[in-house]
Amino acid sequence: MKILFLGALTATASMYFAQIYPVSAIPENLKKNANIVIRKELTTIQINKIDDIKYQYNTITTVLNKDGNEKAIAYIPYDKDNSISDIKVTIYDEAGKKVKSFSKSDFSDFANNRQGVFYSDNRLLVLNYTPVQYPYTIDFSYQITDKKTIFLPDFVPFYSTNTSLEEAEFKVINTSGIELRSKIYPSPYNYAAVSENGSGGEKKYSYKNVPAVNDVSLLPQPLKILPKVSFALAKFNLSGRQGDLNNWTDFGSWYYKNLIEPVAVSTPEIKSEIAALQLQGSVEDRVKKIYQYMQAKTRYIYVGLGIGGWLPMMPNEVHKKGYGDCKGLTNYMKTLLDEAGIPSYYCVINSGFSQVSFDPDFPKMGGNHAILMVPTEKGNIWLENTSQQTAFNHLSYSTTDRNVLSVKKNGIELISTPVYTAEQNKEKQILKIKLAEDNSITGEVNFSYTGSQYDYNLVYANLDSKERNETLKERLNVLNFEKVEMKNFVNDRDKAVITYDIDFKTNNFSKRAGNSLIFRAVPIFSDNVYKTEENRELPFEIGQSFEDEYEISFSIPAGYKIDETPEDAHIKSEFGYYKLSFAKNGEQVKVIRKIQINKGTYPKEKFNEYINFRKKTINMDNSKILITKI
Repeated sequence: MKILFLGALTATASMYFAQIYPVSAIPENLKKNANIVIRKELTTIQINKIDDIKYQYNTITTVLNKDGNEKAIAYIPYDKDNSISDIKVTIYDEAGKKVKSFSKSDFSDFANNRQGVFYSDNRLLVLNYTPVQYPYTIDFSYQITDKKTIFLPDFVPFYSTNTSLEEAEFKVINTSGIELRSKIYPSPYNYAAVSENGSGGEKKYSYKNVPAVNDVSLLPQPLKILPKVSFALAKFNLSGRQGDLNNWTDFGSWYYKNLIEPVAVSTPEIKSEIAALQLQGSVEDRVKKIYQYMQAKTRYIYVGLGIGGWLPMMPNEVHKKGYGDCKGLTNYMKTLLDEAGIPSYYCVINSGFSQVSFDPDFPKMGGNHAILMVPTEKGNIWLENTSQQTAFNHLSYSTTDRNVLSVKKNGIELISTPVYTAEQNKEKQILKIKLAEDNSITGEVNFSYTGSQYDYNLVYANLDSKERNETLKERLNVLNFEKVEMKNFVNDRDKAVITYDIDFKTNNFSKRAGNSLIFRAVPIFSDNVYKTEENRELPFEIGQSFEDEYEISFSIPAGYKIDETPEDAHIKSEFGYYKLSFAKNGEQVKVIRKIQINKGTYPKEKFNEYINFRKKTINMDNSKILITKI
């Protein structure tokens, strides 16, 4: 099988490292929890002019096992502003003996976008290599020049788990006469430290002997654990547009003038679109009508053209073609609102499962997504413009609880996106279950989801009925359905609520004990396994608060009586709470189950306390009810 290597990138000319790197020379503490070990990494950045920068990279990486292959790729991203030279790759065996060499002609050239690209100036050179044996070492070096000086890379030990580092050096040589700003962000957990040397136009930063971050349960992403150094030039170039990056005000004015204003262009067709909507009511009503109109006529396709891929498509192009990426669709929505006389602001954000915000005190170009913010007297309206299914004024878990760069004519304002409470991230289940003497059950369930739990269920909106049923079987496999059918699926895009019903039958739900039947009080449950860690080294992160509430009604077979129900339970901790209660009513048992989990980053010393809390909730979910034949 061919393997593409996508990983460590950095350092300077290969001849800098004339040594051979046998695996036996790796310290044992760096092998622990590691799939790859970065032996040497040297990056040299030479800033010559506002539009002339040269990077020299050399990385020597030992891949200890097959799980490390995808973290050790020899790859080079580039675009039309780049010139690449001196590409060299050498493979060594475990003893440090040379196995094979590669050059530029051995690399394949691809569009640089994992989702697939419709239009893009961004490309990727990638080496296809089939490992012969493990471990092996890859020595990868190249040089690349760039006219864009707005993007200076951060210096971090590594970006992924199960990666360790022997030594890395990051050298910056600045002969441009332009101020280079830098900021060191120490590890909040003292996991590693960066050394800084030099002064004036030449500075060096380095890391040594950084052990691997093991991919354990509830681990914050490595970027929240490790130190980093960020850089930004006070003056920069982006595809021929030069600007100042001393503060958010100057940078925001440049951003607006060069990336927003040129594409804030309406047309007679767009004016007619808005007129045809016959807008009425409050600002919220009018924004909603325009937003849902835009959703119905557009779809997402990545477009990476224009000013380094940062310039949105023209609104008339989106109007005619019916597609765009996050930049183009956000700008199109903004233009529609402009025509309706409703102000809105283009916002750049770091989208991802783990919340990452911009530093208010260190202005720097960044972000990977664009959304729209509409200010109103009742508060900000937030619009995700890339989904045809997402509800109005709803942001998903990948964009909540962080700040954005809100781009305005007179500068950038850093604004926080909403934070959803546990009560807002809610699942509600109402189950009506009939038990049969043959141990089977039939049931009807009504589900309701809001907040981030709305996001997790949005996938059903794009599935047909057969696919929905198959997905349900996978998600609720603890019930081992004989048959299941989803009905009445509704994605309420006004209120950000998803509801649906299911009918099902499951065999072998209860167990017979003489004349009695024993069955779980909570039929739909989590089968997660929670394990304590005696030597937890790092904090743990609960990414989202949430609340689940179940109302379960069991109807027992004729000729049976309810013999035993568990005691009511109430467990409370700083991580949340859990409640379970029982009520008998003739031939029915009603069970109320409620759990709430609080998001947060907690110290490692409390990890086992959290695990024990979750184990208690699972044990209570496993409570049994006993019914006996009369």
